[in-house]
Order: sequence, then C-alpha cells, then structure tokens
Amino acid sequence: MDNYDIVKTLIRTEKATLLYEPNAKYAFWVNRVANKLQIKKAVEQIYKVKVDRVNTHILKGKAKRIRYQLGYTSDWKEAIVTLKEGNKIETT
Repeated sequence: MDNYDIVKTLIRTEKATLLYEPNAKYAFWVNRVANKLQIKKAVEQIYKVKVDRVNTHILKGKAKRIRYQLGYTSDWKEAIVTLKEGNKIETT
C-alpha cells in the first residue's frame, strides 16, 4: 500500500483541533486495514516528522435517510498520532 492509501486525510474539525493540537496530537482518517506501524511510517514520510505513539479506533457509520429510504454511512478508522517533542504539523 502507498502512504497516501494508508493516511487519507488530516481531520480538521474544531473538536480535533481544540483537543489534540496543543498536546502535539493530530487526528487522521486512515484506511481500515492499516495497522499502527504502517500508519506511523506513512505519517513520518508524508509530513517529515517523528511519531511517538499511535492510537486507533473504528467509528461506526451513522443512519441516514434519503427521501423514504433508510441507509447507513460507512464505518471508518481514526488514528490519533502523538508527535515527539519539538515536532509539529503545519495545518494552514
């Protein structure tokens, strides 16, 4: 798998920014089959930083209604990446 297949995007919501950014933690939307070592290597190579720790969890999809039909969004995996002291990802 390519690095960009593993790490899909940096999550830039207000909640993620307020909770994680002051502590050098960043939230990423990642591939569901990627493990912690693959996520760590991909983030280090894409953003040129040193990763200290990776925590992951799978979030369940939500029920959505489209007209009269009930459906669900896909389940997705989130990774909380803690960077080593002195490293930072520019989120501009």
